[in-house]
Amino acid sequence: MGQVAELVGVSVRTLHHYDAIRLVRPSARTAAGYRVYSARDVVRLREVLAYRRLGFGLREIAELVDAPSADTVAHLRRLRGLLLEQRDRADAMVAAIDRELQARAKGLKVAPEEQLAMLGTGLYDVIGSGYAASRRTEPRIAAQIWDALGDAQTVLNVGAGTGSYEPDDREVTAVEPSAVMRAQRPAGSAPCMAAAAESLPFEDQSFDVAMAVSTVHHWQDPIVGLREMRRVACRVVVLTFDTDEPAWQNRFWLTRDYLPQFAAALAEFPSLAVMADAIGARAEPVPVPWDCADGLFEAYWRRPQAYLEARVRRAMSVWARVGQEAEQRAVRRLRDDLDSGTWEERNSDLVDLDAADLGLRLLVA
Repeated sequence: MGQVAELVGVSVRTLHHYDAIRLVRPSARTAAGYRVYSARDVVRLREVLAYRRLGFGLREIAELVDAPSADTVAHLRRLRGLLLEQRDRADAMVAAIDRELQARAKGLKVAPEEQLAMLGTGLYDVIGSGYAASRRTEPRIAAQIWDALGDAQTVLNVGAGTGSYEPDDREVTAVEPSAVMRAQRPAGSAPCMAAAAESLPFEDQSFDVAMAVSTVHHWQDPIVGLREMRRVACRVVVLTFDTDEPAWQNRFWLTRDYLPQFAAALAEFPSLAVMADAIGARAEPVPVPWDCADGLFEAYWRRPQAYLEARVRRAMSVWARVGQEAEQRAVRRLRDDLDSGTWEERNSDLVDLDAADLGLRLLVA
């Protein structure tokens, strides 16, 4: 095991962990009792480590390598495609940085609007290409959203992204300003228009209900956008989060212990009370299940190792908001605490919870 660890550049502790969770189990032992990897074990380890370095979580990797229909060639093809996608995302981000560097080198002033655009539609145009892979519908959250839709037959989905949480038993029209996000909508999904929440191209009361899921914090003016939803629909359903409670960032260990910059990044975001008042809404708590299928920021509250994975973080706009330095520092500290057992000691009360209230709220008007 020591020789294999040195060869692939991981710790013996990591290989022991893979053995303990039955992800990669050496199939033989020497006479002295040392674990020995067979040729088949080595192939499996290579696949596990390749997916790991692409940012996949251990649970996802287990599902991939154990899939009965996936052989070695299938895994190599999948890995190649993922690497090309990762390269394309990196190229897009480098291009965006180069454009700003060139402008600054010429002494051109980068307007605040241009800088802030990277936090909205521009952000998705750079990092949004991976959203469809990890930002998908969580059935338990969807059930609460769809229940709030009531008997509505015509639904407007504002800031629709790749189409998560759109009900398939209603007539849905989607609005999404980012071309990158629109391009990832699956075939057969609802028609999607290029438009922003603050200026919806519809007549008054055109829809039974307007919905918006995990998008309000990206809008240039959330209150204007919410009022637009109220204008074009008889009812409004919005999934957002609550920053009203004092020390609200302490609800979630990630923002409490590793990412205090999160609070500053949302300093200008309107309070839940102000948003509710803008559309005459009531607020309902939305618990996040421990095995949440949607890779939103709070999804991995009981699976902390996921936040070490770049692929997981890239589907969360929070990290782009706080900046690379804060992200790297948070990841480094979290990794250290997971290795030392500090995280587990500090958050032992989470182990027995099936769901957690981390501030997600459903506004229903």
